[in-house]
Amino acid sequence: MRKILVVVDMQNDFIDGALGTPEALAIVDNVKAKIKEYDKQDIFVTMDTHAPDYLNTQEGKNLPVEHCIKGTEGWLVRSDVAELLNGANVYEKPTFGSVRLARDLAAIAAEQETEIEIIGLCTDICVVSNALLLKAVMPEVPISVDPACCAGVTPGSHEAALKTMQMCQIKIED
Repeated sequence: MRKILVVVDMQNDFIDGALGTPEALAIVDNVKAKIKEYDKQDIFVTMDTHAPDYLNTQEGKNLPVEHCIKGTEGWLVRSDVAELLNGANVYEKPTFGSVRLARDLAAIAAEQETEIEIIGLCTDICVVSNALLLKAVMPEVPISVDPACCAGVTPGSHEAALKTMQMCQIKIED
């Protein structure tokens, strides 16, 4: 059984930058501990990646806060997390979910028995989007989320996203 970890958007702007929250800061140590449980080749990392014209995009019009502009400090994965991810598979994504990640993980799951665990930020936007994409592409692959390694925009929206994922047969770890 191949166990894959998906680390979603542990970037500076979501932790203590433009869209940072105390809850995001609070999960960093849990995320680092979780990463250490996996082999590097079994870790897949997403990075929210926007261009300087972000505010002109549909997302930018709905969330008018510049963040994760490629090449900026806010776009980078937090340094103490990044050092643990050296050698992992990295996916830049211009939106909430990564279709390329879902396709690549589906190809792995087609070749060998696989289970996937998802952690990161933000539970209620990019974590839930990637979890549902993965479940749609691989309905028979066990997918789980560790809520101690996730944070939402608010505690309430974090809980709502966990409930949504649970209703879609994604296991929420205790």
